[in-house]
Parts: sequence; C-alpha cells; structure tokens
Amino acid sequence: QVQVVESGGGLVQPGGSLRLSCEASGFTLPSYAMGWFRQAPGKEREGVSCISSRDGSIAYADSVKGRFTISRDNAKNTVYLQMNSLKPEDTAVYYCAIDPARSCYYGLDYTPLYWGQGAQVTVSS
Repeated sequence: QVQVVESGGGLVQPGGSLRLSCEASGFTLPSYAMGWFRQAPGKEREGVSCISSRDGSIAYADSVKGRFTISRDNAKNTVYLQMNSLKPEDTAVYYCAIDPARSCYYGLDYTPLYWGQGAQVTVSS
C-alpha cells in the first residue's frame, strides 16, 4: 500500500521561508515523479513543482520560479520543497503526490495516482 506523508507546513510571515517534506513508502516503482500541488480556498488545484526519477526532469509553476526549489533524496524516497520569499498568495494546502513512470519535462498538467493528506501553509503578517 502506497503511503505519502507530508510535513513542514505552518504559519510564516511574508518574505519568510518554509521547507516541506514528503516521504513515500510501500511501493517499488522503477521510475516515478514526485510532485507538489496546492489548493487555496475557492480556487482550483494547481501544480507547483515536480521532479522525476525517470529522466531527472524538474518543472515549476511560473508563479514560484526563482522562489521555490524541489529536491529529492532517493535513498529515503523523500522529496523536499524549499519555499523562499513567500507571499500571501502562496497560502494553500500543499499536497505531495506520486505518479508512476512520469516525466516532468512536459510540465505540471497531470493528475497523479497517489496523494498525501496535505499540509497547510499560511503566509500572513
């Protein structure tokens, strides 16, 4: 049974930083993409970033480029999202998700197969 668990959310002031972590377990996929998606109240879910073990590709939403950095620790099946220069519009529930055999080369317009429970990120003074 695939399990995806996020951690690291919280409250931060504008301009501050947070790091989200996502640990996956219970699978033996030869290749996959681990991605971050977010959903703010009253808005549709949007892709934030993903990283693929299939081809090493990485993708970012335009709204977070230059501020967020995704990375992974393959040995731990863990992916991180370092979020800097946070803005109030970054406030959302952030979900980690896994999609088998996915490349991130073509962007974030896809629906992953496995999802975490979500972590709240609030940017407010």
